[in-house]
Amino acid sequence: MAKASPSTPGRDLALELVRVTEVAGLAAGRWIGRGRKEDADQAAVDAMRLMLDTVTMAGTVVIGEGEKDEAPMLYNGENVGEGQPPDVDVAVDPLEGTRLTALGQPNAIAVIAVAETGTMFFPGAAVYMDKIACGPALADAIDITATPNENIRRAAEAKGVQPSEITVIVLDRDRNQGLVEDLRACGAKVNLITDGDVAPAIAAARPQETGVDLLMGIGGTPEGVIAAAVARCLGGRLQGVLWPRNADERRQLVDAGYDLDRVLDATDLVGGDSVFVAATGVTNGAMLRGVRYADGGASTDSIVMRTGSGTVRRTQAEHLPEKIKQFAPPLAL
Repeated sequence: MAKASPSTPGRDLALELVRVTEVAGLAAGRWIGRGRKEDADQAAVDAMRLMLDTVTMAGTVVIGEGEKDEAPMLYNGENVGEGQPPDVDVAVDPLEGTRLTALGQPNAIAVIAVAETGTMFFPGAAVYMDKIACGPALADAIDITATPNENIRRAAEAKGVQPSEITVIVLDRDRNQGLVEDLRACGAKVNLITDGDVAPAIAAARPQETGVDLLMGIGGTPEGVIAAAVARCLGGRLQGVLWPRNADERRQLVDAGYDLDRVLDATDLVGGDSVFVAATGVTNGAMLRGVRYADGGASTDSIVMRTGSGTVRRTQAEHLPEKIKQFAPPLAL
């Protein structure tokens, strides 16, 4: 077997990435239910940044917390890792679900995706994307250019069930209200969520564990890139179309060369042959249990996946008090 190039991410990177999301989750976990989403997010960012500095990679943040002047750490364009090969693009969401964490509600996660350098889609001014995602069983059935009724019919036919047995996750926003009405009109079950796109994308890609068949609707474009990495790793499918919020944003995107009618597949959003995703539960969710603190220590539940082997691993970890304090010290409120 030929040896992989040192510039190609190897399997050992998977475990290092889990450690990154674990510490972010532990830090955010201190803030569950405290009503302070900014503090929870900052704690996750700080902890993730510290651990990223120990990872053997030369990474560039493509999807981060924003531009440099707005995000002091983990900003778009920031270099992360030890600086040695492999050279990779990095997409991070240290805490997807800041409000969920603040309110103690389900499905907040810490997540990171990595791919070969130059293979991740940079969305520019596009904050939102219309998207549809599913697991392997429905990959040939969905089409974002089709009507909701047609997608539900095709999904039901692929599963050999009635449309009433198809479950769709949709972000609960005014911009998705028409979609929700159409889905219910054709008999589908709609689960409305208040925040986040990545955790639902993982759920839709693992219907045997979650009971979720599809993710549909307009959500964040950065989250769409991470969700595409999930689809790449799990053999599912994601399609997206950029959704400008207003005429000014449309003009910026067109002037920058973006085709607003183009249907973007997962490989358009995250290319290359070596894609990794790691996620750790912060609050309890459909796929992952949340961080649990007890007797000074803590436990975490994580998932890590990669395209190279098609492997999906679940990792439950116990963390000693003295180790946790390096990244997630007890709060002094």
